[in-house]
Amino acid sequence: MESSSSLVKARHHIVFIAGLLTALVLAFSIETRDYSQVLGNLSFTSTEPIPFRDARVLTDEEYQWAKIAWQYFENNYQDNTGLVNSVDGYPSTTMWDTASYLMALISAQQLNVITQTEFNLRMEKALVTLSRIPLVENLLPNKAYNTQTLAMVDYSNKDTPNGIGWSAIDVGRILVPMNILIWKYPKFNRQVNKVLEYWKVEAMNKEGYLFGARPSPTGDKFDLVQEGRIGYEEYASKALALMGRDVFNALRYADHLKLITIDGVEVPTDNRDPAKYHAHNYVVSESYILDGIEFGSDSISRIFAYRVYKAQKNRFDRLGILTAVSEDNVDQPPYFVYNTVFSDGKEWNAISDTGADASQLKTLSTKAAFGWYALYNTPYTLKLIQGVDTLFNQKKGWYSGLYERDGKINTAITANTNGIILESLAYMQNGALLNIGVDTQL
Repeated sequence: MESSSSLVKARHHIVFIAGLLTALVLAFSIETRDYSQVLGNLSFTSTEPIPFRDARVLTDEEYQWAKIAWQYFENNYQDNTGLVNSVDGYPSTTMWDTASYLMALISAQQLNVITQTEFNLRMEKALVTLSRIPLVENLLPNKAYNTQTLAMVDYSNKDTPNGIGWSAIDVGRILVPMNILIWKYPKFNRQVNKVLEYWKVEAMNKEGYLFGARPSPTGDKFDLVQEGRIGYEEYASKALALMGRDVFNALRYADHLKLITIDGVEVPTDNRDPAKYHAHNYVVSESYILDGIEFGSDSISRIFAYRVYKAQKNRFDRLGILTAVSEDNVDQPPYFVYNTVFSDGKEWNAISDTGADASQLKTLSTKAAFGWYALYNTPYTLKLIQGVDTLFNQKKGWYSGLYERDGKINTAITANTNGIILESLAYMQNGALLNIGVDTQL
């Protein structure tokens, strides 16, 4: 009986060790792939070393930036549920934004912005909530929740008893802090395991690909739909790989890769037709920044990330417009815009989630500027941070950015922007947040 009990207690550690072995196999597969097929013309990266920033202690000003970012989470914390609003003052959240909160919490603790006691209390409350929230078809988290009541809601925060489906990319994102807790904060293993036992992660993993769920046309059930495009697909899959899930196909950069020259740089784009697959193929900064500051990148994504950055730097050289593009909330309709290096056949395209033109809402993204500044030590990343370092309200947090057309502030204040700022600053001081020794250097 004692032996059996020990095995039961150890089973989750065994699963995660198996996950690490799986991750090592996947990493090795990525490293030994045919680089000429995946990377195309390497002329600029082979002659120009990627200027990664060395870890260092934050300056006093940078530490104040972190404290300002944390103020957002103080203001928008729901004490009864342990969750945080996605947008300032709006009691709704997604799993992506909840992940941004958990990553902000981890980063704030690492930077000593908050005490260990506050970290422990907040993290435990959030994990308990995540182990009890209602799930879509009793499988996976809904795309949105009311942060005060925990009811499943639609994107207008209206209660929807059956939910509106799940996002595999969002779930993949929230598994990143779960992995960090398992590897670096073992006191939370029991709470994390309760969440993972409750969620049926296998429901979104089919034949090595990620699948989300959306309401069927008849509205009486949910249809599975493949999720993820180059950048986000690989990023979201890495956390699942560390949990021992077979996501090899989702990690295969080459299968749907098309390199397109934008401002003199061969940029990675996804060749899946948006009209056929009903998903836009955005190329933005965020997925590559998160891959770098959280996982330390793999040998392909670190080159792709630098290309995405380099195209933005070259646009600045050509036009004199500070460029750091990503998806962002905006303070006017349609309230969320994808500012991209490339999407739907157009370079420097800005569109809504429905694909409508939003070029009048092109912005310099605060979180993207912080992310590139954290990753690369270059004159241009210094220009980027100097372009956004006053875009905050001391009592509310960081604004989302600046509009290109008139230089006015995009006054939307969100969990994602402030969370990524905290992550970026933690990376600058401590390196990749989920560095568990998987060497993916070229």
